[in-house]
Amino acid sequence: MSYRARQRSDPELSFSDQELRDLAVAWLTLSIAFALLFAPIHLGGSLGSFVVMVGLSLVTVGVAFLLHEIAHKVVAIEHGQVAEFRADYQMLFLAIMGALVGFLFAAPGAVYHRGQVTQRENGLIALAGPVTNLLLALLFLPLMILPEPLGTIGQMGVWINLFLAAFNMIPFGPLDGKSVLRWHKGIFALIFVPSAALAAFVVFRVGMF
Repeated sequence: MSYRARQRSDPELSFSDQELRDLAVAWLTLSIAFALLFAPIHLGGSLGSFVVMVGLSLVTVGVAFLLHEIAHKVVAIEHGQVAEFRADYQMLFLAIMGALVGFLFAAPGAVYHRGQVTQRENGLIALAGPVTNLLLALLFLPLMILPEPLGTIGQMGVWINLFLAAFNMIPFGPLDGKSVLRWHKGIFALIFVPSAALAAFVVFRVGMF
């Protein structure tokens, strides 16, 4: 699509009713998926633990997911694009099903933008989400040393944001990494390698909890 509804000199951040609904549905579904992963009630976990985990996920996943998508949208608008988030309901269903078997495929949808952009600009739009998650991981890190429930929120915030950064930088399909790699291999490596290494370290050496 090649038409431009906003001028580059006059960006405007706004959300349609459909976009807000899609963001809310994706936020809730991802939170439930992460809760199933962390407190698997279907494998004999307690209902109380699962409900608490849903609440914690709504906070941590909500911040990670919403700011990731808003970052894409803001950078796209700054480059003269018409940009809106749309949920992918098939992928949201897959996220729930994957969480039930212990694996989470977190691709709840995407910010779709239209207008003319260069390869560099498209790469910057894609890069905005994972970089936001890395910054959020740093912000959640100090909470880990605080008393509960802040300690758990900090731990979940670090893990979830590292996971989302690394996952979205995979250079495959609609994920952000493909656009970043196409634009600049060096910047791709600079973000993807430490993101993947930190996420793997947290999962396999530190543990999620």
